[in-house]
Amino acid sequence: MADGSLQMNQMQQFAPDAESARDLRHAMGKFGTGVTVITAMTDAGPIGMTANSFSSVSLDPALVLWCPAKSSGRYAHFIGAKHFAIHVMGVEHADIAMGFARSGAAFDGLDIAVNAQGVPLLGQCLARFECETQDIHDAGDHSIVVAQVHQAAFREGDALIFCEGRFGQFDKDV
Repeated sequence: MADGSLQMNQMQQFAPDAESARDLRHAMGKFGTGVTVITAMTDAGPIGMTANSFSSVSLDPALVLWCPAKSSGRYAHFIGAKHFAIHVMGVEHADIAMGFARSGAAFDGLDIAVNAQGVPLLGQCLARFECETQDIHDAGDHSIVVAQVHQAAFREGDALIFCEGRFGQFDKDV
């Protein structure tokens, strides 16, 4: 690479379109992310959703974002929720994350409390952000939910990571 050229010979290159959606998903999957469970209260009871599209936006004011898929059967509940909580999962919580990936009602057997806004809070997490929706932006097949954090909590532990369609953990020795 002394000549400044990129080593592209082993990379699959494509222009994202409808026919290459699977390739785009595979390429995006190379980016490892943390794993969260978002919870809210609905008229029918508590609901949860596993999400890896979470990010800090601002420290002052404390703002975060997450991106629910419009195709999700739980989408309308979260878009309609004024208050919700984001729970950062630890390596020991892969089963909880999988439970909420499959079902919005995966609360059985979990340590749950309810905050003053009626939002279910999971006791099993590394960090928790109790949020109020500030804005929702259209973003293709997802929406971007920007929220202000009103309460936050954390503990020590190792984060659950999602990469290439699998759960894992960060190797701190690398």
